[in-house]
Amino acid sequence: MAPLRVLCVHGYRQNSASFREKTGALRKLLKKQVELVFVTAPHRVHGARAGDPLRESVPSSSCETEEEEDDVRGWWFSDTQARSFSAQQACEESSGLDESVAAVREAVESQGPFDGVLGFSQGAALVAMLCSLQEQKLEPLFHFRFAVLVAGFRSACAAHQRFYSATIRMPSLHVFGQEDRVIPEAMSRDLLPTFLDPQVLTHAGGHFVPAASAHRQTYQDFLRRCAAS
Repeated sequence: MAPLRVLCVHGYRQNSASFREKTGALRKLLKKQVELVFVTAPHRVHGARAGDPLRESVPSSSCETEEEEDDVRGWWFSDTQARSFSAQQACEESSGLDESVAAVREAVESQGPFDGVLGFSQGAALVAMLCSLQEQKLEPLFHFRFAVLVAGFRSACAAHQRFYSATIRMPSLHVFGQEDRVIPEAMSRDLLPTFLDPQVLTHAGGHFVPAASAHRQTYQDFLRRCAAS
């Protein structure tokens, strides 16, 4: 059986190259089942530095270049004046989301089709919105059959609440760490009711994409069910 093609959506203050490096263990774990394709957010985050404690990632890989560390991106900004983002920041309006949906649409059109979509942190929050747009038939190019959301959460922006009004029926796997200090477990659990029959994988660690051998069976079983459906 051909590997499932999965579009990967990085976290805030990452990019496609850095996220690819940080999911190396996952790619190795699932290399026979999935092909991961990475997309970069359209919005450059200014004032971000390597080692920034707000960066949504595990410690930098030695494979990352200085240029990749400097070119950090985001999918939308909760503070429209400062052009910054915090998952806990409540706001009436955000900026940048429409351009990010368009960037995903372009990736689907130029590099697709994709069987599924995977997101991390702010990227996982975006994935939930993409799935909602597909569920509501507002994005005719989106035909994702499943979603994997790692450290996902509901956006605190009032303008985004429309994405949580309809139940998303596609199969979903929600992955989060019990020691995550960036996106606490409670925030990830708050997203679960948006999906019909969500599957959950918890791990004892923090804010990263887990890919230990103990997690292989859960990932593989979920992907097998999605491939068969």
